Amino acid sequence: MRILIVEDEVALAETLRRGLTEEHYVVDIVTNGRDALDYALAAPYDVIILDIMLPGMDGLTVCRRLREAGFTGHILMLTALGDVDDRVHGLDSGADDYLTKPFAFKELLARLRALSRRVREMQVGPLRVGDLVLDETRHEVRRGNRVIELSPLEFRLLRCLMRHARQVLSRDAILSQVWSFDYAGGSNVVDVYIRYLRHKIETPGEPKLLHTVRGVGYKLAETE
Repeated sequence: MRILIVEDEVALAETLRRGLTEEHYVVDIVTNGRDALDYALAAPYDVIILDIMLPGMDGLTVCRRLREAGFTGHILMLTALGDVDDRVHGLDSGADDYLTKPFAFKELLARLRALSRRVREMQVGPLRVGDLVLDETRHEVRRGNRVIELSPLEFRLLRCLMRHARQVLSRDAILSQVWSFDYAGGSNVVDVYIRYLRHKIETPGEPKLLHTVRGVGYKLAETE
């Protein structure tokens, strides 16, 4: 699951990032509402953890504008405001859930698990390209009758490619969706993991699925 934290308390944001990363989430951080809009509309976030009290543009406005722009991910409001009217305003603006500061990290994880279950319920089934099948619910990948063991990062990479099957994705697009916006390792890491992935999903005798489009990027598609 990919998460965007929108929180102007830098220490809190970094604490949340460390904890969520240890739980194997992919996490980005922004500290103001305008950046939140730019990030959320540029990458497929599953959940946005959104503080209400933000500089420049408050969280309620961000939430409302995201919904108006067609953002379909989940939004978890995070704020020091705790009365009923504040919670109602947040939910009426398009938020899915509400957590009041201070909070226990394990409660945040429980809320995220609940939102994750809603994400899975919205999915229509396993992703398929040819005889390659990725089942997010079971966290399982098969090609024909062969089970393919992938690392968590390889799984996210394959899921990204399969969600955009038959589309050419640039290295930067893959990097922003599978890693995070502030990843400093360079786009060559995409090439490295593409090689790892290709080695696992294409054994000798199997039709080619993972294609290199020179000068552009990669696409996952059945051989034409």
